[in-house]
Amino acid sequence: MERVDLKSDAGNSDYYLKDYLSGKANMDALRGEMRLNEPMGKHTSWRTGGMAQRYYMPADLEDLSNFLQRLPADEPVYMIGLGSNLLVRDGGVSGTVIALHARLNELELIRRDQAGGTIFAGAGVACAKVARFAALHQLGGAEFLAGIPGTVGGALAMNAGCYGSETWDFVEQVKVIDHDGVIRLRKPVAYKVGYRSLRRIAASSAGVKEEWFAGGFFRLENGDEMISRQTIKRFLTLRVASQPLNKPNAGSVFRNPPGDYAARLIESCGLKGATVGGAMVSLKHANFIINTGRASASDIEALINMVQESVARETGIHLKQEVHIIGEAKENGRLS
Repeated sequence: MERVDLKSDAGNSDYYLKDYLSGKANMDALRGEMRLNEPMGKHTSWRTGGMAQRYYMPADLEDLSNFLQRLPADEPVYMIGLGSNLLVRDGGVSGTVIALHARLNELELIRRDQAGGTIFAGAGVACAKVARFAALHQLGGAEFLAGIPGTVGGALAMNAGCYGSETWDFVEQVKVIDHDGVIRLRKPVAYKVGYRSLRRIAASSAGVKEEWFAGGFFRLENGDEMISRQTIKRFLTLRVASQPLNKPNAGSVFRNPPGDYAARLIESCGLKGATVGGAMVSLKHANFIINTGRASASDIEALINMVQESVARETGIHLKQEVHIIGEAKENGRLS
């Protein structure tokens, strides 16, 4: 890993400008940190995977906007939070990974009225922190977020949920940012929301720029702090009891098919404990794949494929992945 000083006009900054920005405006206005060839195993909950060619940690949303404005239009960009729903292939990622956790970290009570209140949470805020913040302000409904091991940005992007609730049940509006660094507010009507899925509705796909969530406004009803804290504690106890949290994992690997559970289907096929290299289907929860300590990303991906194929063959049901896989396979050459 090589650090790049974006505030300096000398040394690595000159190299960065020539190699990366191809003559675009300089980086003097940026306040974040750039790293080259950053091992992504340090930033994903599976604790494995290749390197990111470039890895940027913005100082805040304004800095992120300035950074995106300076990128070439064709630069591949990947936004990540806690890396809890992500597998990076062993060959690494060509392009720029932008880390939002603890960077877009605004968390505030926007307004309060007789019916409840609205909280704004930046995309980099851990979901569990939002649950505790809501409880502190006597607002109910967000307790389930304590069971989601990711950030607000990821929860919005996939409509994360558990214990009978989903993220978009409470969304009033969202703040988004596109590849050009333009920041906008969007209402829920701009999206088609589904089970563990989200798609922006556009009149035409032509010319639609890629965009990411920068934060969300969540409307919650009045609640009781003590009751909310007890609910959060109960959810966390259930999570510890039912999930293999003592080993690196990425949460649920597959979505539940309609009317059934992925874990039940996987277990019914005798796949609990199945392994590929250092990757194993958890004995505690069949919809979790754990890194036993020496798994490569290719081990995990191969086991994902094996489970899908086995379940489809035995039950006729094709399990859809909940985890995101990015990057190149190692045989295509590790990035440098």
